[in-house]
Amino acid sequence: MTSPFALTATSGVIAPGRWQIPRILGWMLAILVVTVIELSLQSIIREKLTTNPTVIIGAAFVTVALAYGTYVLLVRKVEKRPVFELALRPAILELPLGILVGGGITASVMLVLLALGDVSFQAASWTDWGHDIRETLGTGFLEELLARLIIFRLLSCAFGIRSGVVVSAALFGAAHLHNPGATILSSAAIAIEAGLLLSGFYIATNRIWMSIGAHAGWNFTLGSIFGAPVSGMAGEGSLMTAHFDPAAPAWLTGGSFGPEASVITAAVGLSVFALTILIARRKRGGL
Repeated sequence: MTSPFALTATSGVIAPGRWQIPRILGWMLAILVVTVIELSLQSIIREKLTTNPTVIIGAAFVTVALAYGTYVLLVRKVEKRPVFELALRPAILELPLGILVGGGITASVMLVLLALGDVSFQAASWTDWGHDIRETLGTGFLEELLARLIIFRLLSCAFGIRSGVVVSAALFGAAHLHNPGATILSSAAIAIEAGLLLSGFYIATNRIWMSIGAHAGWNFTLGSIFGAPVSGMAGEGSLMTAHFDPAAPAWLTGGSFGPEASVITAAVGLSVFALTILIARRKRGGL
């Protein structure tokens, strides 16, 4: 049995033994179903019950707390191990560090595009910054719960970390195919720059906090600071508005999907992922 503090810890219902891989995949599906049902409560409240912003914010907070609380309970009771990936004390450093790294990556991409003359910025009216912070943090917490804590972790338990990284990244990219302006290339870019990168932070720290922070910092900087589309979706307000050169190739600027479909973003994200894995290898040995 692996260490209960290893990323691929397998105990309880997913302990080594007969039919281990089917048991892991069945357990992954079960947690996903429970989590998605819980997350749907927020959409029901928003769409069917009320438009009161205070109630919606409260519902979002309760939804996140419920989803994470259920995850902790299930891991403790069914996998029968400590939930090290959600240890609270390291979050004090790793969450803000992730925000800085995620924001720094998208800022560097926008500055490269500015230097190339493919984007310009105009001051904009940004009044509801509190809403943007809540939205990006909420998205980071919820998507990382699904994509990294559940899918990536359990695929890694079943098939090994390398396979878990590749398959979960591909699924993360495919999940963005329905977004406005999405193409096969934009989804491939998302898989490379976000799917790989955010899994890399989880591998390096053995916890989810840096992945959550990077996800939130990435979206907030790109959409709320620079005013660029985030995964094809335009924001409602931002500090600046980005104007991309319509004559520039879409593979460079990302086209209507936004800079996340840019080859520059993919290259930067892949480079940071490679550096993260290198650091993790030197710290803990081979992965």
